[in-house]
Amino acid sequence: MEVEPNDLLLFARIVDAGSFSQAAARVNLPKSTVSRRIALLEARLGERLLQRTTRKLMLTEFGASLLEHARKVAEESEAAGALAQHAASLRQRPEAQRYLEAIRSSPFVEQLAQRKLALEWSMTRLVSDDPAKVLGKAERDAHMAVHLGKLLGEPKQQLDLVSPYFVPSKDAAQVVGDIARGGARVRVLTNSLEATDVAAVHAGYAKWRRELLEAGVALFELRRRWGPELPETGRGSFGSSASSLHAKTFGVDGRSVFVGSFNLDRRSIDLNTEMGFVIDSPVLARQLDRTLDESIPGSAYEVRIDKDGKLYWLERSGDKTVRHDEEPGTTIWKRAGVRILSFLPIDWLL
Repeated sequence: MEVEPNDLLLFARIVDAGSFSQAAARVNLPKSTVSRRIALLEARLGERLLQRTTRKLMLTEFGASLLEHARKVAEESEAAGALAQHAASLRQRPEAQRYLEAIRSSPFVEQLAQRKLALEWSMTRLVSDDPAKVLGKAERDAHMAVHLGKLLGEPKQQLDLVSPYFVPSKDAAQVVGDIARGGARVRVLTNSLEATDVAAVHAGYAKWRRELLEAGVALFELRRRWGPELPETGRGSFGSSASSLHAKTFGVDGRSVFVGSFNLDRRSIDLNTEMGFVIDSPVLARQLDRTLDESIPGSAYEVRIDKDGKLYWLERSGDKTVRHDEEPGTTIWKRAGVRILSFLPIDWLL
């Protein structure tokens, strides 16, 4: 018969307290209520748990065997209570309140709550890696990257890539560059060095920037956002309100969109098991295109290359444009560290 965890917890409290009276005082319940709940627990189990005398409380053999389980329940209950208290305290922090307010005021959440969210019915296909991939036993044709290539096809007009970790291999950089050289508009949005949470990943990306720019690829790097401004400006379409980019999505030729866990890096391609959806929807593809057009100028640096082959970054804010000749928001030491990492043969780990 089903037993309430709270009754097991009360049983453990009684044994630890040594009497019904002391246990009742500790849990702030009348003694009669405590006694009645233990009697009901015994009735459900069909066994006596405690021998009650006027002087002493003794465990029965069955009660002793149940006590270990009851104490485990008590420990888990205390841990859950402590976690709930900690969560409640975190909710009171200013940054948590700002985040919750940003969620509450999100148009998406408002439309969802009001059941006014517009639905787009489209052909959608789930793509995923074979779990054997993590053991190195999956066939190459079973890798998700291969499926994606077949489903999305070769871009002819436009390719939009949004990936927090963009670490193309030599071959991948060549393919992306060839698409741009073929006349397609290619945009890449990834994290800037100041925004990324893994500097080593940035090193794997940075060494391909010049080649991609020379091929005609447009590179944008999400800027980091700070502190109190987040409730007003931290509602970006691709990043969290904390600072950096998290979305992983691609758009192809205004007809198809991919959304999932797949990053354009060697770990996703060769090591991790990933999953996502390929959605055949011109509406969603145009929405991605429009969102990039509207979000990129005010939230990302545009990386460019001058006539001497030197990179620079454009930061736009309203009508103002600021040029940075070094990676914005970084120190010389951080840039030097990334530069050193870029020479190491670790791309397959990034």
